[in-house]
Amino acid sequence: MEFLCYHRDRPGSLPLREQLGEEHWAYMDRYEKEMVARGPTLADDGTPTGSMHIVSLPGPAAARSFAFDEPNYQAGVYRDVLLRRWRNTLGRTMWDFPGGRTGGDRYLVLGLGTGRVAADLAVPSGRDELIAYGPLLSDDGDTWLGTAALVRAADPEAARAVLTRDRYAAVEVHNWQFGGRP
Repeated sequence: MEFLCYHRDRPGSLPLREQLGEEHWAYMDRYEKEMVARGPTLADDGTPTGSMHIVSLPGPAAARSFAFDEPNYQAGVYRDVLLRRWRNTLGRTMWDFPGGRTGGDRYLVLGLGTGRVAADLAVPSGRDELIAYGPLLSDDGDTWLGTAALVRAADPEAARAVLTRDRYAAVEVHNWQFGGRP
């Protein structure tokens, strides 16, 4: 089972995040083989605003352990966590993205469901710019809760366009970059 975990930074936590850098990397190294995608979200000035991971784990309990045992979470770097089952509709990892790790702006797009009919279950056109794409689901995988995408796009509005307008309660677009040890 795949899970999307998005830790959002608490305001003013950058010094603590920097202090815990090696602990975070060591923790994530334990999940290297399970990673589908990873990387920080960033403010326009490059300051980290969060940490996004898509990881393949045995089930919801393992996903909760991954999310809440993480050193930055334990120390208070993050203000909240979005943790949802996710389905990899592209069938690849970010390292398999034909566009590579560099070149162009990259975004995390989160469409949070309205509670009505599911949207954007099929992979949209423009697949060449999609790094990762899939539905956000309930723990049992039966209920659609939204859609998450990593996309290379010209700007945030172009990234936002990967999801159908007016089908979500909210859509968030975050600057994102490929993660992993520097």
